Amino acid sequence: MSVHEKIRFIRQLKGWSQEEVAQKLEMSTNGYGSIERGDTDVNLSRLKQIAEVFDIRLSDLVEAENNQVVNFGCEQNHSNWQISTHSAESQLHSLRTELEKMQLLLAQKDQEILYLKELNELLKQRTGGG
Repeated sequence: MSVHEKIRFIRQLKGWSQEEVAQKLEMSTNGYGSIERGDTDVNLSRLKQIAEVFDIRLSDLVEAENNQVVNFGCEQNHSNWQISTHSAESQLHSLRTELEKMQLLLAQKDQEILYLKELNELLKQRTGGG
């Protein structure tokens, strides 16, 4: 996934419109739209700003064509370049796993609510409140 596609994807995941993101970036909607379409080459400072608005790491936006993410940082004035592979498939699998966990937790919560409602009714019947 290219940088502009990832930017569009993250915006859509957050449920934001292009107008909302453009406003957060203090730029025109047309200017932001051209970033999402890939019509505009985005400089590093704008990528940092986009990452901050989306509350993600800059490295999450930077992806090579062969599905490699380049993570970079500085530690005690020594540059530390690290390349790690994150395929879109593994990210999708991870998201699906998290979604399944959340669905199980919601189902468990629903069962607990039903159980508590039944207990409440029993207590009302015993105390004459029902």
